[in-house]
Amino acid sequence: MSTMIAPTRETVRAADRVEAARRRVTLAETVGQTLSMAWRALKKMRRNPEQFFDVALQPLLFTAMFAYIFGGAIAGDVQNYLPLMIPGILAQTVLTTCMATGTQLREDMEKGVFDRFKSLPIARIAPLAGPMVADLLRYTIAATLTFGMGVLMGYRPGGGVGGVLAAILLAIFTGWSLAWIFTWVGTIARSAQAVQGISMMILFPLTFLSNAFVPVETLPGWLATFVRVNPVSHLVTATRDLANNALVSGEVAWTLLACAVVMAIFAPLSVRSYKRHM
Repeated sequence: MSTMIAPTRETVRAADRVEAARRRVTLAETVGQTLSMAWRALKKMRRNPEQFFDVALQPLLFTAMFAYIFGGAIAGDVQNYLPLMIPGILAQTVLTTCMATGTQLREDMEKGVFDRFKSLPIARIAPLAGPMVADLLRYTIAATLTFGMGVLMGYRPGGGVGGVLAAILLAIFTGWSLAWIFTWVGTIARSAQAVQGISMMILFPLTFLSNAFVPVETLPGWLATFVRVNPVSHLVTATRDLANNALVSGEVAWTLLACAVVMAIFAPLSVRSYKRHM
């Protein structure tokens, strides 16, 4: 019969001294380790091209479907609807894409991939931030295809190339910021399916209860009030101002502020929750 020996106070103190003596990872090392994890994630994407199916097909499908279904009813025809819809599709596509971050993280944790990182002297944020940096490629593909499909359908952004690039960069940064929420969800949920379900419950209402596809003036008063304070509405309005008019409005500032608040809250929560699982 085997017996379990409870750790003594001296053993606990010794472990604390070892932890305290462990060398701190510098900022430069953290950046390098994060980029190494990003490179690992990119190689994984190359071996699993199906990870690009959603970012390749969703912009094309949603742009064509929404334009022809809602264009005549909302704006009179498809051409007049495109300047309203394309920035909305851009926001929806990038934000929907960032949901996969938490799901893939949970899948890696279930497979034991992160167990191999436990003994490595690396920054604890690197395994989380690395895949998110790699996901910037997926956001860029999704955003580019959205505008490309819009141009093929007749959309001519008044903001020119500069305005379109600014709108894409703002949407990508917003998606990357919100991905920290789903990263945190990935560290606390019990399965990848749970992460996906929770993420959809969070993001889909915010996306569709916004000004992405219909003017706020056409909504009931109580719903219009929510839509005006919805962070997704600020992103959509900001991307419209940039893409259609090359205008850096106050909505851009509100969007960037919201991104900063989200990262300040959920990046530390993600790291703390990840460390608890170690």
